[in-house]
Amino acid sequence: MKQIVRLTKIFRFEMAHALSGYKGLCRHIHGHSYQLEVTIKGQPDNTPGRSSEGMVLDFGDLKAIVQEEIIAPLDHALMLKEGSVLSLGGVDNELFARIVWTPWQPTCENMVLDFAGRIIAQLPDGVTLCRLKLYETHTSYAEWYASDNID
Repeated sequence: MKQIVRLTKIFRFEMAHALSGYKGLCRHIHGHSYQLEVTIKGQPDNTPGRSSEGMVLDFGDLKAIVQEEIIAPLDHALMLKEGSVLSLGGVDNELFARIVWTPWQPTCENMVLDFAGRIIAQLPDGVTLCRLKLYETHTSYAEWYASDNID
């Protein structure tokens, strides 16, 4: 009998963004302490003698994927939509060394969509992404579910 297990790992990172053209205060550069919950699923590998025996995916392997795809490029960065006006005249450019330009508005919703694509592309066969939950604040988050995104 096939038995499926879900695993969740939680990640934290700091990032700033601004919403170009937005009418509220979020049009200004501001930062958040993000929390990302990544849930995967699969059947545990019960092949005797394998180092991954009994695991869907080693938590360390999941951590490495999320670290490479999301945390390393975005932690302590500033995310802006391409075409946003950013004047650096007279400012120490070293302060702006970690700008991440995106073709989409850097909302929590768009970030979680982007993160899903990045993670899915790196998961091994037999392991699927079930859910992402990206907290922008302690009380506000966006969620992505694989079951909602079936073609």
